[in-house]
Amino acid sequence: MTSRFDFNKLKSTDPKIKYGFAKELLKIGAESPQQLYTHFDYLLTLLDEKNNILKWTGIDLMGYLSSVDQGNKIDGCIQPLIKLLHGGHLITCNHATFALGLIAQNKPQFKNQIFKELLLVDQDVFDTNECKNIAIGKVLEVLKSLISDIINNKVAIDFINRATENSRNSTKKKAILLLDKIKKIQLETKDKY
Repeated sequence: MTSRFDFNKLKSTDPKIKYGFAKELLKIGAESPQQLYTHFDYLLTLLDEKNNILKWTGIDLMGYLSSVDQGNKIDGCIQPLIKLLHGGHLITCNHATFALGLIAQNKPQFKNQIFKELLLVDQDVFDTNECKNIAIGKVLEVLKSLISDIINNKVAIDFINRATENSRNSTKKKAILLLDKIKKIQLETKDKY
């Protein structure tokens, strides 16, 4: 029996074939990751790719595959993703942030570990401060999607508070809106009791 996926396309010298297939894999990963799960071991090797686009594809796929990870294979790729998160390369960091955010949603047993690492991004060294500011904004997006988990997390609240002083307007705005949302939820919770 042959696979319906021709992974040799990722080795094609024709960019249209290579990146077209990578895009197709991402679409399948987002919409029906169970179709890719049997290829997990191969997809995991993409994290070590020299080609950044294929590496980013692999990173995102790990996040998508965490929603169907019956064999607990994702558990072994969390550390490599964390290493990519803190590697100081903006786009790779952003993809790792995205994937780790999905893993935190789908694998609650790793939430604390993932939060701890995401909240350290503002201490990482990037090529420029602007790169760091963009990475912080990406972490804020993940925190927003997991707001009920961070609402009483002092380290997360401190991270968000620091980000309200960010020199990048969009990052500062994300932090202020997230803090407002947290305060609103805390007030509503208080009013119930």
